[in-house]
Amino acid sequence: MKKLLLVCVTVAASLLFSNNAQSQVKIGYFDEQTLLSLFPGIEKVDTLMNSYVRDSLNVEYQYSVVEYQRRDSLFKKDSATMPAKAREMAVSELNKLYYKIANWQQYSQEMQQDKMDRLLMPYRQQMMAALQQVVAENKYTLVLKAEAISPYVDPTLSILDNLTIRTAIKLKLELPQQWTDAWKAAGGTIPGAGAKPATSAPKKN
Repeated sequence: MKKLLLVCVTVAASLLFSNNAQSQVKIGYFDEQTLLSLFPGIEKVDTLMNSYVRDSLNVEYQYSVVEYQRRDSLFKKDSATMPAKAREMAVSELNKLYYKIANWQQYSQEMQQDKMDRLLMPYRQQMMAALQQVVAENKYTLVLKAEAISPYVDPTLSILDNLTIRTAIKLKLELPQQWTDAWKAAGGTIPGAGAKPATSAPKKN
């Protein structure tokens, strides 16, 4: 399946949105985080993340500190009688543990991001599949990240070009009332509004 590219515009990209360019390019805009927040059960991701930090990362940190102290104590006691190769290996292991502890914040953030990505994967897969269908069905040639469109993009882009809403409708997600009202006022339709998608809550792993 052809990969969908979400474009983040810069000041120079404003040239793309001249009247001439708009006659050739159909532009939509999309906000992944906003759409993710509409999925039923998505709030369970925060619960699973809190559990991961408490039961996994915090335990790993405590273990790493205790293990470093243990190995450091043994090294100080035995290093004088160690063969050169064994001493070299012990120093290397100590340095790795020290680096991990000293840079724990960065390590923890990377691990949390990886965990979050895995928990959100089922939602993102559904979301991107639906977005690709919306783009193909409505013949959009360019999709912008919603946060990038102001102030560089022509403000006349219609709410009907809000692909966050179109994708939510495709997924039969429940829309906020203000979205529904604005969408209908602009002439949009919402077939089967309010139905729930088949996504199941992510499992703890």
